[in-house]
Amino acid sequence: MLDAVKVLTVPGLAAMKRRNEKIVALTAYDASFARIVDDAGVDLVLVGDSLGMVVQGQQTTLPTTLDDMVYHTRSVARGIRRAVLAADMPFVSYSCPARAIDSAARLIRAGACMVKIEGGRKRVEIVRALVDQDIPVCGHLGLLPQSVHQIGGYLVQGKDERAAQTILEDAMILQEAGAGLLVLECVPATLAGEITAALDIPTIGIGAGPDCDGQILVLYDMLGITPGKRPKFSRNFLQGVGDIPSAIRNYADDVKAGRFPASEHSF
Repeated sequence: MLDAVKVLTVPGLAAMKRRNEKIVALTAYDASFARIVDDAGVDLVLVGDSLGMVVQGQQTTLPTTLDDMVYHTRSVARGIRRAVLAADMPFVSYSCPARAIDSAARLIRAGACMVKIEGGRKRVEIVRALVDQDIPVCGHLGLLPQSVHQIGGYLVQGKDERAAQTILEDAMILQEAGAGLLVLECVPATLAGEITAALDIPTIGIGAGPDCDGQILVLYDMLGITPGKRPKFSRNFLQGVGDIPSAIRNYADDVKAGRFPASEHSF
């Protein structure tokens, strides 16, 4: 029964950090997978703009539209009872505060509890505008898929001292602006650990080593069904298991126990 399910909240994720309890996160794009992921004990479900690549077959996340995100967020929301539901703000949907508020409002009305935006200090005005409207914000630093053309590919970020310091400063700036969560993608594990220790808000790593407060993977990557080469930071949890619910439960258990990610999944 629904009333027997302990529903997680955005403040509840922060409380998990304070208890040193790992946060398990995964992407989902439809109601059926959302229910499986939720039942497996995942704490945070992200409707990622990665749907453009893994669902629609695009080469990047850039063609994903706000209408796409609203449609899939609404679908995923129907499958979730317990987890916090976050949704990506797609490319150029938050180019100014007014547009960001309108875009985020559509995602919240579709069922999201939180929206995620990419970028550091240049997004401060956007973060503050959203938080002023009581819209929880998840930041995203490191590798920024929406900036793939500008950075020249899907490359590890923060490898030299200056770049690492910039990412650390951006993390602190986003927290001060009101972000309640921070995704760190494809940064050295030592840098991610430093950022995690410096912040009061939880960090969620993807290719960022074991010291983040939580971990997230693209669902299709961790099931080994993404076309092409699986990312270094992922692992095929379906291999040798045989059924999807067990694979997702194993992923959740390994994140909670600190068994994933291992050194081979880190930079």
